[in-house]
Amino acid sequence: MNKLSFGMIGAGFWSQYQLAGWYELGDVECVAICNRTLSKAQSLARRFAVRKVYADAREMLRENQLDFVDVVTDVGTHAQYVQLAAEHHLPVVCQKPIAPDLATAKVMVRECQRSMVPLLINENWRWQAPIRALKNVLQSGVIGRPFRARIDMISGFPVFQNQPFLKELDQFILTDLGSHLLDTARFLFGEVESLYCQTHRVHADIKGENVATVVLRMRNCCTVLVQMAYAENHVERECFPQTLIFVEGKKGSAEILPDYLLRVTSASGTTTDRHAPARYSWVDPAYEVVHSSIVSCQADLLEALRGGSAETTGEDNLKTVQLVFACYNSAANNRVVSITS
Repeated sequence: MNKLSFGMIGAGFWSQYQLAGWYELGDVECVAICNRTLSKAQSLARRFAVRKVYADAREMLRENQLDFVDVVTDVGTHAQYVQLAAEHHLPVVCQKPIAPDLATAKVMVRECQRSMVPLLINENWRWQAPIRALKNVLQSGVIGRPFRARIDMISGFPVFQNQPFLKELDQFILTDLGSHLLDTARFLFGEVESLYCQTHRVHADIKGENVATVVLRMRNCCTVLVQMAYAENHVERECFPQTLIFVEGKKGSAEILPDYLLRVTSASGTTTDRHAPARYSWVDPAYEVVHSSIVSCQADLLEALRGGSAETTGEDNLKTVQLVFACYNSAANNRVVSITS
């Protein structure tokens, strides 16, 4: 099977892990890296033995025969690079969140549809090993039909110390972490009928919200509570960046606990299994469950790039983007928001 050649646009923090994830698959090769600050592209290229670097994405696409483009830039530039790839009739993989607003996301999806090129979203959260294992439990029927669930990602991790630019975002935790958790809710429990959201800005020196609580009513009548926080406070059970989930069903319950434990309780008793993330040499141990899921996600995207299908397409991710901005609407107006299909 021939390797697929791609160009990467963006050489920031996440690009090194995206590249490492692609190379774990063995069927792809990055032949060019573009970044507005050329020195960053050069540094990343040296680490991964990439031959060509550019400061201009249009020049990169013009001078190289590529099979797809991977966009790993800040959200405000996603639309222009996705549009550029579509103009060159190249499939494009884009980081989440796909766009800074729903209208722009819709335009991006529509432009790729018009150019008949795949738009794929690198949404890896649902590919975490414990979450995939929980999905299998729910599909098995062992706990019956879920009627209530809670998804928690609550951390005292000093996120603003490591990434001070986050303090300047007008919209923070719902677009950043909320994109992941709301997508995970859809993955586990289906589509949303309505939602109610409350947000908090805990610190006076930040612009956006860093705490959010969302109540989802799913179309299957399950109620899902999604709680997220980067309040930099002291959390007794700090397990960043693990997501903890508790599901109640008609015949039992299932929960993801710290240290990747999955506990299932039914009439036949309780079982506990550990679903640790795959280990790769390039993974930062502090982010292992997130970084390792990149490989599984990109394996799914590669299937689509070879003519198959993927879970996290642009069309599918629009449904998650719609939820994110419905949350802001709900919080601003203190009301329940209905979700239209």
